[in-house]
Amino acid sequence: MNKDNTIFSRSMKKTHTIYMPDMLHYHNDFLIAAFGLGGYKLDIVPEYYEFPDNMLSLVNSGYCTCAMDIIGNLMAHIESDNTDKEHMAILEPQAGGACRAGNYYDLIIQCVKKSGYRIPVLSLNFRGSEAHPGFKIGPKMLFGAIAAVCYGDLLMTLYQQTRPYEKIHGQAKCIYDDWNKRISADIAAGKNLFFREKRYQEIIDDFLKIERFSRDEKKLTRVGISGEIYIKCSPIGNRHLEQFLADNGMEYRMEGFLNYCTYVMFTEMKSAELNNASKAELTIYQKIIDYLKGMQHKMSSLLEKNGFYADGSFEEMRKKSVDILSEYYNIGDGWLVMAEAMHMIEQGYDKILIVHPFGCLVSHVAERGVLKKLRQLYPHANINTIEYDYDQSKTLRESRILLATS
Repeated sequence: MNKDNTIFSRSMKKTHTIYMPDMLHYHNDFLIAAFGLGGYKLDIVPEYYEFPDNMLSLVNSGYCTCAMDIIGNLMAHIESDNTDKEHMAILEPQAGGACRAGNYYDLIIQCVKKSGYRIPVLSLNFRGSEAHPGFKIGPKMLFGAIAAVCYGDLLMTLYQQTRPYEKIHGQAKCIYDDWNKRISADIAAGKNLFFREKRYQEIIDDFLKIERFSRDEKKLTRVGISGEIYIKCSPIGNRHLEQFLADNGMEYRMEGFLNYCTYVMFTEMKSAELNNASKAELTIYQKIIDYLKGMQHKMSSLLEKNGFYADGSFEEMRKKSVDILSEYYNIGDGWLVMAEAMHMIEQGYDKILIVHPFGCLVSHVAERGVLKKLRQLYPHANINTIEYDYDQSKTLRESRILLATS
């Protein structure tokens, strides 16, 4: 028996709940189901409005907003009376690269240890590093996770483009919630993990049944959201930006997570190329990338056929950006942020919010550094960066958003 309970042992698989930060709001339930295929119980760390008093002694205030949010909510959850500290583990997704997020794994371990707890901390990454004997991702769980990403992107796209124009308030949310439950059940049972056009069309058809105003009948400010992945996708990170835009009568759209996954694999392959990786290793990267691109192409084609805006194909996005930023510029979210902004502008979303955390040098270079060029290319668009600090004034932030979308 393993006496070190900071190692996630095989026996813990049956007894422990793994907690992951709320990073992908539209995908969380599907990822929980996908982990269930591997025999793991996954849960999401809830949002806490007050962090532990010793937070600043654990995490240097020079860390970025993402670190403060993720670790602050995590430590608040550990110290909650409702948390079973004897049967919990922590999962921190890591994309790698030149970003302080690469230090989160070790930082979380130190925070937990200094607070007097012995809790296993797992790393979810593409390289297989920081391995634990009780945590393995098998093929079924992997394909379940890919299905979770695809279905999450699909429902997000349909909901964001339907809700602002519905004639009966709340109808889009009801259909979204219904499909969220049905897809979660499918993934948990290992069903419909691969692309089935009939299944995807059933979901689209339900949203098409919603009686809607046309964009000509109901003229709304159209806002595209791009930026650093956590601030963009997490309602905790962006301080419930979607709800704020909806409350102010705007239509908003963000591009999905599938292109980001492809981007991460692509940047890993490019790094491997520069390090003289073997032909076999590069072939594996390419096969994974081709699979993800194939899934994205099928889903986008179906959305466009039914009258919805879809994400740009990965190759389309790469070609948009290559004249401004090299494809080897893969620091953080790199060229993908700019490519998403360009694609949404071309779809008619002429107010662009590029969101990023305070204290993130990577975001300042990749996002603020391209503003001048973007404004030259799209003079009709209002393109602005919105910086998020963990203790900034809500009024100041929201006034900047309203100014940027005016």
